[in-house]
Amino acid sequence: MRNTGLSTALVAVLSISVFALPTQAQMPQPPMADDPVPSQCLAMAKAIPGATYANFQLKRAGPLRPQFVSTGDQLVRFTYVGHSTYEIESPEGVVIATDYNGWLGNSMPTIATMNKAHRTHYTDTPDPGIHHVLRGWNPEGGPARHAVTVKDVYVRNVPTDIRRYGEMEADGNSIFIFETAGLCIGHLGHLHHPLTDKHYGAIGRLDVVMVPVDGGLTMSQNRMSELTKRLQSSIVLPMHRNGRSMESFLALLPDFAPEWRDSDTMEVSLRTLPSRPSIVILRGT
Repeated sequence: MRNTGLSTALVAVLSISVFALPTQAQMPQPPMADDPVPSQCLAMAKAIPGATYANFQLKRAGPLRPQFVSTGDQLVRFTYVGHSTYEIESPEGVVIATDYNGWLGNSMPTIATMNKAHRTHYTDTPDPGIHHVLRGWNPEGGPARHAVTVKDVYVRNVPTDIRRYGEMEADGNSIFIFETAGLCIGHLGHLHHPLTDKHYGAIGRLDVVMVPVDGGLTMSQNRMSELTKRLQSSIVLPMHRNGRSMESFLALLPDFAPEWRDSDTMEVSLRTLPSRPSIVILRGT
């Protein structure tokens, strides 16, 4: 006698299993062949509510180097320079300038990342003393691909498109991810479109993320707030900000705690990440 109940149950289990597997569009981009450090931050995009994805990529990538193993107490310093430029300093003194336009006060960055939306985000004449100038676009065409290790910092990028002069340019922008002291730190650059599941998978976990909140030069605040919710970062650092845009952006994220600081600098470690997601507004314009 045929056991129809068992057959039905088996089909149902198989159907759920197939549905829960991430599609190719949800898989993270594999590390480049010459990646010096396996990423700690890669994770599957949460494309299906309630689904849990296994990430086998890191097992293939090999063990972390000692300088990338953190106790959770090492401090990373963030300084708001202005517009979309933040200075990030690692525990070993590596200085990063995001969307570097040629000015960082009295500091000389070790690593400068740039995007070419307009002149406040890049420079054609970076100081020759900068060891690593990482452009978010590839001058020779196609996507930019970066995987750079400097002391206790690992930098990689996820290409996105950009809008210039009213037209969309493929791979003209990059989201840069900085990994140091056990923290995963992201800078969205001049992001002009919603992210796909593939983007989220390639980005992975972000403990701290720098987000443009202008609502006009990049994306609408509604879309940017939805993106921010999905990233689920512990700390959001706004850029492209002014009083009006800042207030309206905060209103779209009532579950995030707003923190207005009297200093342009803050220090963060893996252990001091807030339990409630927070939007930290450092002093500056």
